[in-house]
Amino acid sequence: MNFMKRTAFFAAILFAASACSDSEEYTQEAITAPSPFHGIHGITVTKEGKILAGSVVGSAIYEVDRDSGATSIYEGPPEGMADDLEEGPDGTLAWTAFLDGKVYARKTDGTLLTLAEGLPGLNSIAWTDEGRLFATQVFLGDALYELDPSGENPPREIMSGMGGLNGFDFGPDGKLYGPLWFKGQIARVDVDTGTLDVVAEGFATPAAVNFNSKGDLYAVDTEAGHVYRVNTDTGAKTLIAEVSPAIDNLAFDNEDKLFITNMADNAVIAVDTESGEVETIVSGPLAIAGDIALNEEGKIFVADLFAIRKVDPVSSTIEEIARVWSSNIDYPLSISIANGHVAVAALTAGAVQVFNEAGDASSEPHHGFTTPADAIVLSDGSIVVSEYARGALVRVAADDWDNRTDIATGLEGPAMLKLNGDGMLYVSENLGGQISRINPDTGERIVVAHDLSAPEGFDIMPDGRLAVAEVGAKRIVAIDLESGESEVIGENLPIGFEAPEDTPSLFIPTGVAVAKNGDVYYSSDIDVRIYRLRKG
Repeated sequence: MNFMKRTAFFAAILFAASACSDSEEYTQEAITAPSPFHGIHGITVTKEGKILAGSVVGSAIYEVDRDSGATSIYEGPPEGMADDLEEGPDGTLAWTAFLDGKVYARKTDGTLLTLAEGLPGLNSIAWTDEGRLFATQVFLGDALYELDPSGENPPREIMSGMGGLNGFDFGPDGKLYGPLWFKGQIARVDVDTGTLDVVAEGFATPAAVNFNSKGDLYAVDTEAGHVYRVNTDTGAKTLIAEVSPAIDNLAFDNEDKLFITNMADNAVIAVDTESGEVETIVSGPLAIAGDIALNEEGKIFVADLFAIRKVDPVSSTIEEIARVWSSNIDYPLSISIANGHVAVAALTAGAVQVFNEAGDASSEPHHGFTTPADAIVLSDGSIVVSEYARGALVRVAADDWDNRTDIATGLEGPAMLKLNGDGMLYVSENLGGQISRINPDTGERIVVAHDLSAPEGFDIMPDGRLAVAEVGAKRIVAIDLESGESEVIGENLPIGFEAPEDTPSLFIPTGVAVAKNGDVYYSSDIDVRIYRLRKG
């Protein structure tokens, strides 16, 4: 998969000619550097010393060079989706495909096996020294299973309802040790008797544990950004190192060097367990690069899945507004700015949240929406939410999130939202291939653009046209709503990352935002970066 192999930062500028070949008026420029991953989670070090890191959104396992930080695809999409991964005693690599509900195993002869399926939320995995294999469901389930490494027999459930038994490891005593994500504890499990006891507690949100070769247990706390050494006899914990929150996993190499991942920073970090010094081996400025929006000052707000960030398009500097676990946000993928408010929607989490435009005052994330693709605040303070799978626009009353009313139904994959000057709503219908204008008070709907190829993000240009990302055609077009004429202002664009099986085709929304001078910004879900199509 060539799109996963990153080039140098300024190389993308050379891409401008092909990106805008149908129009001489726009030149493509990179605003941010690319990112090495599409989010990063599990990590392991093989017996040969290869550092392997897994991505759920990117559906890939990456190999990371310890010295240079260079990354390459080790196991590509779609089978490469990995929330956690570990090499067994015979060299078999096994991993959990969280969204697909599967466990895969790659044998040393190259054979790929499916060891489990139909178990959404398969999250953590570990081998015993004898070659037994275990995995858990977390978030979309809460159970521990033993798997047959040959793939001949179905998974055997050992226990359930533990409290989110996440990244675990087997200790010198043959017992399984792992964090209980939702309880702030570390537990010890006897996999033969199905019994559990707590060995340490007092964590904020413990994400994973691992033993070094000496039998010392180390744990990472995602909410606190802490790395601890834990005494399994007394439960005492010693702070070893501190990094930014959103740590996901950890692994030791054969020389007891510790490596951790940080999902918000797309980072692999080396930790010296003696001195506490940390060294970032590789990281990215953005984590996912979902939808974008421009504020009045011309700053680009990015719904970055693991964070909300603000980009200065002049200096390319990035300011973080909030990140998962250290802030009260729930995996935002789309964002809008209207009537003094920033609204974010979390497609997979079913959540919508509203901030003031300064980004320093927030409501709680509100859940219970059906695949919310976007949200926008109207002039009266009410919020409109596009529910992608249900084909509806929902209006939420100001200051009463339980007061929800459908204002339009029968839409085909309603995605991104935009208000025009007279208070009317535009919505892109991703599955229907059209843009509709909807009266938020009456629900009256008029199709204003049609025959589009999977439209996602769009914005209103200074001349009144709509700049629309036709993701299915990998281009951005300017559409005159009166004449219906369309002009390609950028094509062959790095947009349209393929969605995993059984997920909404929208997946990572391509955002479009138009500046006052007519420049068009868009997010690349393939390169994980922000681009500008400069006018003139």
